[in-house]
Amino acid sequence: MACCLRATRKWTCRAVVFRIAQLLCLSALISELVSQREVAAWTYHYDTKNLSWPKARNFCREHYTDLVAIQNKNEIAYLNDVTPYYSQYYWIGIRKINDKWTWVGTNKTLTPEAENWADHEPNNRGSNQDCVEIYIKSPSAPGKWNDEPCRRRKRALCYSASCQDASCSRQGECVETIGNYTCSCHAGFYGPECEHALQCQALPAPHEAQVDCVHPFGAFRYQSTCSFTCREGSLLVGANELQCLATGSWSAPPPQCRARTCTPLLSPRNGMMTCVQPLGSSSYQSTCHFTCDEGFSLSGPERLDCTPSGHWSGSPPTCEGTAPAPVPGVRCPALIAPMQGNMSCRHYLGTFGPNTACHFECTSGFTLRGEAAIRCTPSGQWTAAPPACRAVRCSELHTAEPVLMDCSHPWGNFSYGSACTFGCPEGQSLNGSATAACQPNGQWSAAVPTCQEVPLTTQEALTYFGGAVASTTGLVMGGTLLALLRRRCRQKDDGKSPLNPHSHLGTYGVFTNAAFDPSP
Repeated sequence: MACCLRATRKWTCRAVVFRIAQLLCLSALISELVSQREVAAWTYHYDTKNLSWPKARNFCREHYTDLVAIQNKNEIAYLNDVTPYYSQYYWIGIRKINDKWTWVGTNKTLTPEAENWADHEPNNRGSNQDCVEIYIKSPSAPGKWNDEPCRRRKRALCYSASCQDASCSRQGECVETIGNYTCSCHAGFYGPECEHALQCQALPAPHEAQVDCVHPFGAFRYQSTCSFTCREGSLLVGANELQCLATGSWSAPPPQCRARTCTPLLSPRNGMMTCVQPLGSSSYQSTCHFTCDEGFSLSGPERLDCTPSGHWSGSPPTCEGTAPAPVPGVRCPALIAPMQGNMSCRHYLGTFGPNTACHFECTSGFTLRGEAAIRCTPSGQWTAAPPACRAVRCSELHTAEPVLMDCSHPWGNFSYGSACTFGCPEGQSLNGSATAACQPNGQWSAAVPTCQEVPLTTQEALTYFGGAVASTTGLVMGGTLLALLRRRCRQKDDGKSPLNPHSHLGTYGVFTNAAFDPSP
């Protein structure tokens, strides 16, 4: 029994030691990652050699970023505090260019609010003092600036920036902060690294149209450009090119393709016209056939077609001859106004008698299919079948997952009066209008929206954060202890000097001046 207890304790101790070893290894990894990020932050450096200003700048650009660019008063105080005193002082990144003091890293003129000259400086003594030194630990003017001849030999005071050419995805301004940087995104971009472009609503292809899009930053996102063309016989109504703007909206409403129309035709006197008009009254692809009443003959083409150019294929024909005497009591079938339309008639030989002419029109949102005017012939037949009013069609709507769409169509699929509602699954919000209606002009009242993830609420964020903190507290404490031990072991000086040459000095303050440029 005692043997079993000893074995159990032995295995328990081994498990504890193994867990502690795992914890220390993971802590070391975290510490190393933290150390690497510190190295990448904004840091200061100096050289112990005396160099002229041009050579000092070359040294800084070769080994670091550039001669130091002073961002604010706090940075000056920090540099004066931690940089060793040197009787000849240090060069900084300001030089006179075209008689103006200029930050050499950005080629921007020094502004009055950023100046930190010592008393009675700059004085340009000898008319050749075109470079600037900083009085580090000067007894009379600590941290102040003085103009000096560029040939003088001084130490180079350099900096290394955390902002790099690729920072902020090249879609924002990199702003140096304490130990790191933040991104001020250009219009149209967002995200910690400005890696995302704003989303515009997806553009469906209009009816009878072709759309060609270019998406430099993702489908239907900022700077996406879509061009529209209509098929033969159709006319583009609206802008032929749309661009997704930085506001997340399109530069113009989506265009529509309308069938080209020819001049409306009338039935020939003493004749009849019958038309097939698949795209609307007198529109492209309409075909009209002509016949004459008894006793008359057709003079001209028997058929006319509406061509893609919007012209009929020929001139309207006429009916030549002599009309027979009207037969007493002849009547054409009584007519009624079409649904969603109006009818007006002029009766000559009694109600719906010979030569009665009726005219038709549709209410807003409907188009006439058939002849706009028909006449009662002496034989008691109308010159054409009564027309009908059909709802104007809008382009068919298409949604991309996960958008949900529910539509009602009182007058036909995706026609005038159709109304669609949109929604998103739980956890996502609608980006755009929740409803769209087909309008009398054949255009939708709004474009199809998109779905986007809902940001975490404060309560949810705190919940996730609390769980993460609870699960990593032990690891961070171990990593901190190990990091302190590593730094203690790596310390190279005796503690009498504030820093060693070429070592980084850390950061101080938030850098807001225009002196810094991440790509010098």
